[in-house]
Amino acid sequence: MPSRFHQSQRSTSLSSRSVKLMTCGSVDDGKSTLIGRLLFEANLIKEDQLAHLKNLSKRHGTSDDQIDFSLLLDGLSAEREQSITIDVAYRFFNTSIRSFRIADVPGHEEYTKNMVTGASTAEIAILLVDASRGLSEQTRRHSFIVSLLGIRHIVLAINKIDLINYKSDAVSKIVSEYKSMAVPLAFETIMPIPISARHGDNIIKKSQKTPWYTGTPLLQYLEEIEISCSEPDGGYVMPIQWVNRQNSDFRGFAGTIAAGSVKPGQKVVSHPSNQTTTIRQIIFGSEILPSASTGEAVTVVVNNEIDLSRGDVLAAAEAGIDVSDQFEADVVWMDSELGFSGRPYWMMLGSAKINAKITKIKYKYDLNTLAKLSDTKLQCNDIASITIKLDQAVPFLPYQTNRKLGGFILVDRFNLRTVAAGMIKHSLHRAANVRQQHFDVNRAARESLSGQKGRVFWLTGLSGAGKSTLANEFEKALHKKGLNTYVLDGDNIRTGLNGDLGFTDADRIENIRRVAEVAKLMVDAGLIVITAFISPFKPERESARALFDEGDFSEVYVDAPIDIAEQRDSKGLYKKARSGEIPNFTGLFSSYEPPLEPEVHLTTSILTIEQCLTKLLDYFEKLQ
Repeated sequence: MPSRFHQSQRSTSLSSRSVKLMTCGSVDDGKSTLIGRLLFEANLIKEDQLAHLKNLSKRHGTSDDQIDFSLLLDGLSAEREQSITIDVAYRFFNTSIRSFRIADVPGHEEYTKNMVTGASTAEIAILLVDASRGLSEQTRRHSFIVSLLGIRHIVLAINKIDLINYKSDAVSKIVSEYKSMAVPLAFETIMPIPISARHGDNIIKKSQKTPWYTGTPLLQYLEEIEISCSEPDGGYVMPIQWVNRQNSDFRGFAGTIAAGSVKPGQKVVSHPSNQTTTIRQIIFGSEILPSASTGEAVTVVVNNEIDLSRGDVLAAAEAGIDVSDQFEADVVWMDSELGFSGRPYWMMLGSAKINAKITKIKYKYDLNTLAKLSDTKLQCNDIASITIKLDQAVPFLPYQTNRKLGGFILVDRFNLRTVAAGMIKHSLHRAANVRQQHFDVNRAARESLSGQKGRVFWLTGLSGAGKSTLANEFEKALHKKGLNTYVLDGDNIRTGLNGDLGFTDADRIENIRRVAEVAKLMVDAGLIVITAFISPFKPERESARALFDEGDFSEVYVDAPIDIAEQRDSKGLYKKARSGEIPNFTGLFSSYEPPLEPEVHLTTSILTIEQCLTKLLDYFEKLQ
């Protein structure tokens, strides 16, 4: 009799029968073993794979003389040596009913970001619980994460029932406790199935050892479950990936449909330009289609010219697309570098790439208790609620409505690392009520009256490098030339405007953000602004530069080695820092990131103050 299973190939086409699963649970609850057992029972492991698996089991197995099915997925040598899953492993297979993709994700807390990767596209979560130990902190943690990421269907796989002699009482207790715990997580379905992944009970067929279990085996349940769409079809939605101009007479818009369906004659709206048109043609390759739906990559041609480019969205009016430049969102921090409010990033949302800043870390989640904790920084694997500001309004949908238009990543603009994955909760429409007010007397008028051009000279370097001394001499020289200037000095600013800030990394970032905004206003007033701040972090200096027009910002690196700066120590700061009076002191206990390509580099350990001033004035004259 032919098996109802056959190996699947990865395909770019979508099937209504295709289901994306993930397994999760505490370490050693049997996630990898379950998937390996499932594939084995379904005759999906080839003979050479099985032979290799038997060999691995002898060397690395944890199941005595039996096959250790977890090794089928724990492919990394580090995983085999530690008997844990570190990375996300995927397996694909078909039955005669459905095709499946299973993501086996790590259970350790420190690999939360890997779990998020596996959960981000899953529709069903198989949550394993060790029957002999019951619910754990990781059970709560993983349940919260899958709920946060929009998974609405849970299979509560109560594993290792052989360790409790297949008794129903312990299973019933676990089910009752879990359903009570999961009430606030709003899952649509929770299906408890008692299993033994090691021995195959209730995996493919019902086990005779659990006559008290009246439900279906795991695989049968996965084949039969009706998965309600987690992204309601409110209408056609397609982020534009590129504008297709095959020739001067053809203009189409290419992208992958994120929701709904579309056909010729259908009325659509462009976002954010909010122009209305109708679909004339739908093209796939050289073929003209009568319609297209979710997941299909197509080019659409519309009946009249509209303002639409990469990063914009074409959608049906009923799709409910919103446009905003401020959001409240949940993020999973994935980078080893800390995240702070005020840091500049790129947000990748749909096909758009936008400058973004975290404006506030509202709270972090304690995933074991679900408590909300106050903090000013984000560490790797933290999950937090934040507010985020973009430099332009973008079209979006909340993540719980549409993952494609509500899910984003944040990318470090300098090293191009992905630092966070995020889920938009809703827009903050306060920005819609704030408009730039224009006045007749503008910067050009002020500069014309004063006969000078406003600009900023941003002096950066360690404490003791000579920034304030040089700023003072530079201002005196410009003042003698009859120019209007102002020095923004670190110590002076901290006695007033920034008197509420300390010296943590988060406070240093906010310190520089405020100074940059003040400098921008002064440049708009036509002043020559000289700032003297350590400004230790490159992203904040680059963020400050981005506020100004090309040529209006000059970075001046006042460079002195730490030993020379400490010898000078005119304010006694290094001495206080080393005695513990000043924590987080830059150069000793907090890093300084020197500029790589400053407009002016002044090595004050070699040059005298007069020589530095001459070099800076020469640069100034070249700007005139």
